[in-house]
Amino acid sequence: MKLTTKLFAVFVAVSPLSTVAQTRAGVANLIQSRELSYEKIAGYEPGSQVTDHNAIDKDQASIEKQIKKGTADSFKIAQNIYENGGHSKSYAVLTLDNNLETVVNKKDAVKLVPQAGEPSIEGKAYAKAEAGTKTVLVQYSTSDTQDEWVKCRVGALPAEEHELSECFPANGTVSIGGKEYPYTYVQTEGNKNGRHIKGFSTAARAKMYEGCTGCPFSEYSKYYNYYGVFDYANNWITAALTGGSTSINNFPADFSKYESIGRGEAAKKGTAYMAIYMYVIREFYDAIGDCKVGCINCNDDPVHAWDEGVAFYSGSLEGTDGGGSGKLLHQLADKRCANFKTCGTSGNVAEGIAKVNYDLFAEFAQGQFNLLQGNCAGAQVNLDRILKHMPVPLIQGTLRYAYKTDLKYNSAVGRTEKSMAEGAVFAAAVLPVVHACNADAAKTIADNMKVGATTTDFKAVKKAFESTYKCIGVTCKDVGGLFNTASNDYYGDASPCKDSSNSSSSSSNKGLAIGLGVTAAVVGVLAVGSIMYMAKREKSGNPVFAAEKGDLS
Repeated sequence: MKLTTKLFAVFVAVSPLSTVAQTRAGVANLIQSRELSYEKIAGYEPGSQVTDHNAIDKDQASIEKQIKKGTADSFKIAQNIYENGGHSKSYAVLTLDNNLETVVNKKDAVKLVPQAGEPSIEGKAYAKAEAGTKTVLVQYSTSDTQDEWVKCRVGALPAEEHELSECFPANGTVSIGGKEYPYTYVQTEGNKNGRHIKGFSTAARAKMYEGCTGCPFSEYSKYYNYYGVFDYANNWITAALTGGSTSINNFPADFSKYESIGRGEAAKKGTAYMAIYMYVIREFYDAIGDCKVGCINCNDDPVHAWDEGVAFYSGSLEGTDGGGSGKLLHQLADKRCANFKTCGTSGNVAEGIAKVNYDLFAEFAQGQFNLLQGNCAGAQVNLDRILKHMPVPLIQGTLRYAYKTDLKYNSAVGRTEKSMAEGAVFAAAVLPVVHACNADAAKTIADNMKVGATTTDFKAVKKAFESTYKCIGVTCKDVGGLFNTASNDYYGDASPCKDSSNSSSSSSNKGLAIGLGVTAAVVGVLAVGSIMYMAKREKSGNPVFAAEKGDLS
């Protein structure tokens, strides 16, 4: 029996026949009426165009490329990309030969008047321009196809990464509101980006704490309360890139103690696992805040925000089926599940797709459906579950590097700067969640994992985390144990802890059809479809990701 049929059978068993018939018809009608034409994101079907958002991982890849070079100049380039972007929300700053005759409002159409051999370029005003001025900012149109979402990419990227094929020519004429205006600009200087990873952190106060529907967001508040600054992620990343010191509370870091390798690890993991991590969550909160209860045809904006959250979680490099090699949180979960034997649909193997990704993508699909139906309360339930799943890879990362920097277990290799820095940034990414549950446990982890710590007690760190699992909403099984694929056994003292009951943080999904009624039953059917590609790969013995073999080092 197919999994979708099984799930529907659960609903049949507890529902009147008339309701079952209505639900079956509703599923068919919804799928038919909302046929999606957008490319999948790691198996998820977005209901809106988010190719431009999905490309933020290209910035992450460019940052990592520069950090790997390890020079003072390459770190400056990495910082410039972090602060100004290069791949997402591309726009041109055009200087007109003549003053604008009328005001140009944001999103007004702007088109190139092409000469022979020039491409057809269309865009929209990125910002309002007053009559009588000569500067117009034009955001390039983006494609539904990820591989060619926008063909003007400059921003802060180094010259070898520029894509100029469909940038506005250096000299030309644009049509605005039926009027034609000659213009000039320098392509390599006048093409910029309105979205960058730094902005995910520096905009946090306005978008997650003040001035937004539902503010302050409870998950972000944990981080603000712990660190005492709104842009805690930017504070950490900038200090790591420049070799300076942070000004955050509870887990300060002086990166002058590190060479380029340690600073690089702290910076590149900080961008993905601190700045982007929280912005993923922000998009889901934003979607629910804009959700209109009971309105099927007026929740496109919330769905778009939800799609953005999935895009920022996965990134374009994962491909349409999740078989790529990404740079963001999707890839992190798959890497850590191989280390902790939490891959597969049951979370009990050391290769393939992370159980946490199966769980999250089910919630992503269910949440999107709930929003489309105006079931705002149902989408909130999905977000609550998402918030419980997302810290798992961060806990695993912290535990892995606590083990690697504890000389009791890794004396042959020793406490390398790389491992210490990785442990510190994983801890930085999850400590506020732990602190919200148990301040003493958070202090134990911080004392062992901080930048400048001279020793690490893995068993103490492990025990501290485990004391908060119930509060966080995860189980011992969710986190697993540090697994040695070479010996096919757990490392010493690193086996999974024992749960007090057979319940699981994800077991609530089993009662989804019963607990949330008709809408949630339909949701379950669609959610299964969104991750069937992963299940097929697992069962065929051809998992998307292979585990890293060998010893811990």
